[in-house]
Amino acid sequence: MTNQKQKKKKKNYVPSRLNLLFFAVFLLFSALILRLGFVQIVFGEDYRKEVDRTENVTVNTLVPRGKIYDRNGNVVVDNTPLNAITYTRMQSTSSKEQLEVAKKLSEIITMDTEKIQERDKKDYWILTRPEEAAKLITDKDRKKVADGDIEESDLYDLQLDRITKEQLDEITEEEKEVLAIFREFNKGYALTPQIVKNQNVTAKEFAMVSEMLTDLPGVDITTDFIRSYAYGSTLDSVFGKVSTSESGIPSEKIDEFLARGYSRNDRIGTSQLEAQYENVLQGQKARVRNVTDTGGNLLRQEKVYDGQRGKDLILSIDMEFQQKVEEVLIEEMLQTRATPSAKARFLDRAFVVVMNPKTGEVLSLAGKQLIRDEEDGQLKIYDNALGAIQEAYEPGSTVKGASVLAGFQHGVIQPGSYLYDAPVYIGRGNDALKKASYTNMGSINDLTALERSSNVYMFRIAMAIAGANYQPRQPLFIPPAAYDTFRSYLAQFGLGVETGIDLPRESSGVEGTDTSIPGLLLDLSIGQYDTYTTLQLAQYVSTIANGGYRMQPQLVKEIREPNNGEGLGRVVEPFEPKVLNRVDMTDSQVKRVQDGFIRVYHGTRGTAKSSKMKEYKPAGKSGTAQSRYIETLPNGEKRSYETLNFNLVGYAPYDDPEIAFAIMVPYASTDFNVTGGISTRIGDAVMDAYFNLKKERANGENEDEKQEESEEQTNEEETE
Repeated sequence: MTNQKQKKKKKNYVPSRLNLLFFAVFLLFSALILRLGFVQIVFGEDYRKEVDRTENVTVNTLVPRGKIYDRNGNVVVDNTPLNAITYTRMQSTSSKEQLEVAKKLSEIITMDTEKIQERDKKDYWILTRPEEAAKLITDKDRKKVADGDIEESDLYDLQLDRITKEQLDEITEEEKEVLAIFREFNKGYALTPQIVKNQNVTAKEFAMVSEMLTDLPGVDITTDFIRSYAYGSTLDSVFGKVSTSESGIPSEKIDEFLARGYSRNDRIGTSQLEAQYENVLQGQKARVRNVTDTGGNLLRQEKVYDGQRGKDLILSIDMEFQQKVEEVLIEEMLQTRATPSAKARFLDRAFVVVMNPKTGEVLSLAGKQLIRDEEDGQLKIYDNALGAIQEAYEPGSTVKGASVLAGFQHGVIQPGSYLYDAPVYIGRGNDALKKASYTNMGSINDLTALERSSNVYMFRIAMAIAGANYQPRQPLFIPPAAYDTFRSYLAQFGLGVETGIDLPRESSGVEGTDTSIPGLLLDLSIGQYDTYTTLQLAQYVSTIANGGYRMQPQLVKEIREPNNGEGLGRVVEPFEPKVLNRVDMTDSQVKRVQDGFIRVYHGTRGTAKSSKMKEYKPAGKSGTAQSRYIETLPNGEKRSYETLNFNLVGYAPYDDPEIAFAIMVPYASTDFNVTGGISTRIGDAVMDAYFNLKKERANGENEDEKQEESEEQTNEEETE
């Protein structure tokens, strides 16, 4: 009996617990259904967009470029931060929405309206006056669309053509500010920040925009950067230019840079060093992932990478020395131009290149140009350092060292060979062409030929290389191939070929093309036919100075990682000295020319013997070349004048060269006696500047060491 009651009680208890469980499950499912319904009704659209979203990776271009330092760690080219206001257009943003934002922004900031074009005004007029714009389209126009004679899109062009000047004049000054902002909005690409204003953004404007960002969709504030130059215009022609955020990538380079991952409005180096080292200076751009829905609406932004400014360049240039060289050029040019005779009136440019002959490092690359201002008639001085690389002139006798070595290599003379210096006559009778040195020197050897700058000694070398049989007052046959042979010897020194400097578009000089006149080969041997750049002359004399090794000129000696703190970052890539070729001459042959170059400065009849800088033990070769200056008159007429180039190459000290230099002063005078010493004076002043600066720095280091020793001694005494 008892067992039956227990079984019955147990049977009733189990179904009750199941009922409670079922009821709980029912409540949970009911809550879930209600929640799903609520989510679907209230947030369904948002979640649908989230599911249908697309991801777009964009690039924030506001990353500063790398800095440029001189060899002593002085900042030369830097980045100046600017407050900037940007706008990022979404793919779904309409023109009307952009216009509304532009109106709000115009109430906060002021904008320059000078860049507004007529087409901008017409587009704005149509957008802001839709009813009036619609009236510009006739029923006849719409019928043409219906008939298929014109496209629907052609109606907009008709509207543009039919807008009158009076209608454009309806645009007020306030509207022009809105238009100026709207114009900047439309320059940007979807999801890419576009700078609206980065010049003269006041602190008040910056703060107010910052406070109202929620009311200005797409607008943001940031820091922009522009290039700044610590040494003013010094070397600005060599540093080159960087495009602006407005100009972006130049059209001729757009395909190349887009393929490299750039955006259209990215800033790039467009010339010289900025362009040559674009990959280094550009840096790693910040990356932002924009998550959008299928309609192009921005859902959120996710920062992927903060970015890093570009790597830094360390130049071989010594900026303090560079400025001293430029001061020398300016002083000499202005003083020479001021001569009363006006025979130096065409002197308008001068160039200096100073290299380390052992490494190829360029210590100074200087060029100045005088241009008369059309308004006030005064001479203005401009940087033209690039002219030392891209402008070629007749070098004159500076190349005679290469001519002597060409004779050695070809075997037509030997060190110590004597040749007779007397006028050379090419052709018959009274029609014979006379070619001579400035004075008859008689029987001279190679050293005297260099010391006294004999033309005829070089003529005889050239004729011997050509295999010509010279007979006074008889025709002279020079085979055209002789020009190629002679130039091949000169090319070993860098004359007539590119030097290999790390800058784009250097000139290799200009070769004379006429090989039918026999006297032109003779002119080539004394630097009166082909033209060369100042840099080529510097490479040539460096090759002689270092014993026959043609070194590649280098402007950048190191690339370093950016350092956000003090000092320089670690070296990423050092540039080691690079030998381009060894001249095909023996050490004794090169030494012979070196001895001749020493006599140019130190010999009793040397052409640079007036130099006051003999304590620096210089060696070199001066040169005077006939040139032709073309003057353009106000009426467009051109006049030609015979002028003289005064040039100089050299190195010092001659027993252990630290510097090699080349100086070119084209169109210096119409009379040798007026300005004949200008290149030598410049050379003296350049050596003076270099060695004095070296001495000052050495004294400064000694003083620092003494100061440190004194402080250490004081500290030790205090400790005792």
